[in-house]
Amino acid sequence: MNIKSGFSAVLFAFLSVLLWTGCSSTIKYPIKYPVQNMAVDLIVLAADDMEGRATGTDGEYKAGNYIASRFRALGLTPKGEDRSYFQSFTKKIKSNPHAEKPAPDDPEITGRNVIGFIDNGTANTVVIAAHYDHLGWGEHGSLHSGEKEIHNGADDNASGVTGLLYLAESLKKSKYRKNNYLFIAFSGEELGLLGSNYFINNPTINFTSINYMINMDMIGRLKSENKLAVSGVGTSPAFEPVIDAIRYQDLEIKKELSGSGPSDHMSFYNSGVPVLAFFTGQHEDYHKPSDDAHLINYTGMKHVVQYIFNIIAGLDKKGKLEFSKTQDPVASTRAFSVTLGVVPDYLYDGKGMRIDGVRDGRPGQIAGLRKGDIILKIGELDVFDINAYMKALTLFKQGQKVDLVIKRENEELIKTVTF
Repeated sequence: MNIKSGFSAVLFAFLSVLLWTGCSSTIKYPIKYPVQNMAVDLIVLAADDMEGRATGTDGEYKAGNYIASRFRALGLTPKGEDRSYFQSFTKKIKSNPHAEKPAPDDPEITGRNVIGFIDNGTANTVVIAAHYDHLGWGEHGSLHSGEKEIHNGADDNASGVTGLLYLAESLKKSKYRKNNYLFIAFSGEELGLLGSNYFINNPTINFTSINYMINMDMIGRLKSENKLAVSGVGTSPAFEPVIDAIRYQDLEIKKELSGSGPSDHMSFYNSGVPVLAFFTGQHEDYHKPSDDAHLINYTGMKHVVQYIFNIIAGLDKKGKLEFSKTQDPVASTRAFSVTLGVVPDYLYDGKGMRIDGVRDGRPGQIAGLRKGDIILKIGELDVFDINAYMKALTLFKQGQKVDLVIKRENEELIKTVTF
């Protein structure tokens, strides 16, 4: 580079900074130099020796201990059970997927949520969360068709936990103290939101004090278009004005009003808590052994987390946020092209797929399905559990008409649904 071109580049960069500063007066900057680089946390959590962090395994136990040690180093107060960082939950796993209930000798797994607290002495508490469990060696939920391999889950969801730790340090050192902050690394998400559902039913703080919930699930693969999906924008009227006021690092925000979604924020939304969920997009390594640390966009991940920090800062003085129920979008799932528009009961252990909620105007509601109904068959396909239900839906297309066999109380009924 010659001197003239070098000077021009420096001058351009300086002017760009001035212009950026001039049009972005709302930007709040978190810590520039965290105690630990974000890449270190992600690489540790996505390492082979964590063996994919499957719920109830030694790898999950080791990852939970690591997160707790980081909470301790950041000065977060333990907010689990017995003055620890951990909240344990158990789940029986059916050895026979066709069985109506788990057998007495079926295995029982124990997972652990990891919970830390910043107590600012206020009435309201913001929950900031990310799940840390993944698929282990791919026994459950893998899209990999080859030999068994460790599924390290770098993006899903070591990235979200890395963001959780960065936000914990940033908020601990910040001036934004109109809310308390509860940081939760959930386990059991991949098995059906087990950890977050357990917390909802066994909160370690006064549940009515929860102001809103932030969820980070797969925030590590920001693409060149810089698109960031933000779901739950319609769950409180306070969210959209704050989000619209922030212009940060050329991020293109895709706002989704619905509070529903296949991650832990769903547990909170169903309990009347405003939620925001952040997601940088699907990719070909999803639920495969190839979701590894070297594919993470570390700069993009940092920008996403700093953007979230700005939202939290913007909401700091808003008081207790009003909750709004949202109308769910027509295409609310990544896995298949049709849906009944029902909320599964993820904790149901019996035969079939029990419905925990029915969304207005969707095929299930139009067909007359109700909360508490148990779907036993879709067409000729038996529905033994929620996994069989989701697999069945992949075989249908929009516009198809099919009979459902459901159990309502003690009676079997046939309902005709049009997708």
